[in-house]
Amino acid sequence: MASDSQAQRLSRPQRLTARLHIRVTSPKTRNLLWGLFFISPWIIGFLAFMVYPILGSLYYSFTNFNVLRFEADWVGLANYREIFTQDRLFRLTLSNTFRYAAMFISIATIMDILAAFLLSLRVKGLSVYRTMLFLPVMTPAVAAAMTWVWILNPKHGLVNGALAMLGIQGPPWLASPRTALFSLVLVAVWASGRAVLIYLAGIQDIPSHLYEAAEIDGANPWHRMRHITLPLLTPVMLFNVVTMLIFSLQEFSGPFIMTGGGPNNSTLLYGVYLYRRAFMDLEMGVASAMAWVLFVVVLLLTLLIFRLSQRWVFYDR
Repeated sequence: MASDSQAQRLSRPQRLTARLHIRVTSPKTRNLLWGLFFISPWIIGFLAFMVYPILGSLYYSFTNFNVLRFEADWVGLANYREIFTQDRLFRLTLSNTFRYAAMFISIATIMDILAAFLLSLRVKGLSVYRTMLFLPVMTPAVAAAMTWVWILNPKHGLVNGALAMLGIQGPPWLASPRTALFSLVLVAVWASGRAVLIYLAGIQDIPSHLYEAAEIDGANPWHRMRHITLPLLTPVMLFNVVTMLIFSLQEFSGPFIMTGGGPNNSTLLYGVYLYRRAFMDLEMGVASAMAWVLFVVVLLLTLLIFRLSQRWVFYDR
């Protein structure tokens, strides 16, 4: 009774302060506050280096942003109108990027599944083969690109030297518009070891009793691969295709270092051209608009793949 009468004598602000004190001092609230305190460096970094740049680029895409004076003049949709109606290289880079992504995804998917299947076999020295296949992933992108420039050199490169020993005249690889883009695709496939490991995990996750039942029914290795391995590997295939699509449409380091967009703009991919407009031409507003166009393209293509995946992806085991 005394406590009730004492609580009634408290003023309204005092009662609110007392309730807040009780809530803050509760174990659940204290744990939440301590958790937020310990992850606050990540939250601050995420807001500063992820959220702010994304929202900032969206705003700058509607401005004429001057990097030197750090001034942004609002121009509305002028940047988008320019890249869609006036910029010839914009359409060229989109075409080059789509061709690059299509070749890379198709070739890498076939080669990675084949490599994963071979690595799933029980042979001697399997750990060595797996390590060798994953080493390109661990190689720094700049070092790998510079090494491949030397390997694909039309006169003194290792590839054409090996072909010359067989009596074959090698192509100019990076020096010709006909072969430069395909050469970049081959280098990207060489470094696709992550997808191989994911495919390998997917193959090893397939129940062995399915292969045993198929073998009892007289299925040969090709039938087991076609009717068991590939259908049950389609969820993994969907993941790898989507990630390859996203990364290939944003490809930058390889083409920038190995060809710089040449020869004759045959390897001028979207990421390289966006870099030119942003840091060479200092047109940050146009570059921001290009970045958001690429985001929309990647989003639409990803949604399309997920929509079409209902026809070819099987999840039942």
